[in-house]
Amino acid sequence: MLLLLSALAALAVLCAGLLPRLFPYLLEDCVYTLRTLVLGIRMIRYKKLKPFYSIVDRFLDATRTHPDKIFVHFEGASYSYSRVDRESNKVARALQAEAKLEEGDVVALFLPNEPVFIWTWLGLAKLGCPAALLNFNIRSKSLLHCFSCCGAKVLITAPVLLDAVEEILPTLQEQGIRVYILSETCSIEDIKPLSDKITQASDQPLPRDLRANVQLKSTALYIYTSGTTGLPKAAVIHHEKVWAASFIQAVNGVTADDIIYVNLPLYHSAGFLIGTVGAIERGITMVLKRKFSASQFWNDCRKYNVTVMQYIGETMRYLCNTPKKDNDRDHKVWVALGNGVRTDIWSEFLNRFGDIKVRELYAATEGNVGFINYTSKVGAIGRINYLHRYFFPYALVKFDIAKEEPIRNAQGLCMEADIGETGLLLGQVTKRSPFIGYAGNLQQTEKKRLRDVRRIGDLYFNTGDLLRVDHEGFVYFQDRVGDTFRWKGENVATSEVGDILTMAKCISVANVYGVTVEGHEGRTGMAAIILTEGEDFNCADTYKQVVTYLPSYARPRFIRIQPCLEMTGTFKMKKVKLVEEGFHPAHIQDPLYILDTEKKTYAPLTEETHKAIISGEMKL
Repeated sequence: MLLLLSALAALAVLCAGLLPRLFPYLLEDCVYTLRTLVLGIRMIRYKKLKPFYSIVDRFLDATRTHPDKIFVHFEGASYSYSRVDRESNKVARALQAEAKLEEGDVVALFLPNEPVFIWTWLGLAKLGCPAALLNFNIRSKSLLHCFSCCGAKVLITAPVLLDAVEEILPTLQEQGIRVYILSETCSIEDIKPLSDKITQASDQPLPRDLRANVQLKSTALYIYTSGTTGLPKAAVIHHEKVWAASFIQAVNGVTADDIIYVNLPLYHSAGFLIGTVGAIERGITMVLKRKFSASQFWNDCRKYNVTVMQYIGETMRYLCNTPKKDNDRDHKVWVALGNGVRTDIWSEFLNRFGDIKVRELYAATEGNVGFINYTSKVGAIGRINYLHRYFFPYALVKFDIAKEEPIRNAQGLCMEADIGETGLLLGQVTKRSPFIGYAGNLQQTEKKRLRDVRRIGDLYFNTGDLLRVDHEGFVYFQDRVGDTFRWKGENVATSEVGDILTMAKCISVANVYGVTVEGHEGRTGMAAIILTEGEDFNCADTYKQVVTYLPSYARPRFIRIQPCLEMTGTFKMKKVKLVEEGFHPAHIQDPLYILDTEKKTYAPLTEETHKAIISGEMKL
């Protein structure tokens, strides 16, 4: 027996030493799997509950559990769970009386980032009314488009956005749309003030049967895509997806004791579903910001003892660009949730602001597949997890960049991408992972559907994203279909070229895209850049970077220096307009440069040079 115990002890010691080396991410894998199982069981339980248990019911439970706990901090004011509950009751009753809202009526919210946004949405949810979350930056044609495609008959806005609503008011009147403003008065006859009605309304709880027909597959929200490639599309969000998005905080270890800082727009899925609705699911306190401010970010975090932050697109770079301070690491933030951070910025952020677990996410508002980098490995957007793949099946398939379509075999089926090979991500459409599509846009919905992927007759959601999986099972974002372009018979990934360009000391940001050149097949590389503060464009150093680190076909032939880059409301770089404008110096006021291999530099692009390129006298 003693010999057996000794052998077992020796084996345990051996395993303890070998396991971390053989399976370095075993602990993180196990924790993530366990959390996923627990949340999956909760979802199954919610599905079986009668009546349906929605996120509103979770909010009401949180209010009963801790009525005096602060739910929202905003610009010096604090609102408890019970206060937000009462305010939402008053909004619901006022809208019942004034707008005659009934269960199922769609209401468009055109509101800024303020607490009233939250309790107005909650009031609508208590009535069983889906809300369309309109981007408060859009105007005119885009605003009308977003409003009309969701089928709303009521629009609620705020005084700060009155001019934008007044511009489209005649069209809204023609369509019989009722417009309300969260104000005591309004000088415009056809826009009715609502604040006085809300003040006078009762704050008593509303009966549950007002939303009796709301189910897991009922529409909860319409959230709009950013519109980087055209007019925004209204993604239909069911209550099931609301729950799934709200679990992202939980799966990353956020608890009821945490405090989350939400500075992203509430019309977007990150700020609203992951941030705000996730806070309700956890029963935690959130700090709401009107808009992102890099200079105020860390002071806010210290003031409110923030432990969870969100980021998206370029926001983390903005934080790294603020002046360095002695108290940069003096905060309680332990985790950052978001997506879109560059690898170099990721490392710089950690070196400067401390050991923060960066949980890079991959998902699309309308999509049915996503990843979470629960190990915080720098650069990865996720990790292959077989339990996750079982419940939410997907495929990474070989893709033809030139034709912009998957490569198929002799049987007409898609071919799986190899380990290390860039492929197109597809999410299988199942009952558990549906693709609902876009409201009022069957054509765009059908474009995102892909059939006969693994077997004849199957159906997948086409993410339009090119990813790569390494030998350790980590997933890396490569590019968007359409952003990746083909030049001289080779595929060029814009994200990779952008990362190389920003290695040059003079370049702060690079937005890379392909432009057509008369007489040439494919598209040649061009980059719109922002210079590092205090730096001039160093032509020779930039040339050295691209020649040293990029193959000939991937080197940007043209560079455009801009004072700032145009961004979407969620800090993603826009490319469509830049592609359309091309590289003609007569039509572009910004400084333009061309790669000059003879002089080993980037030289100013003149009209004479442009003519030589178009005529074919100058080879690219």
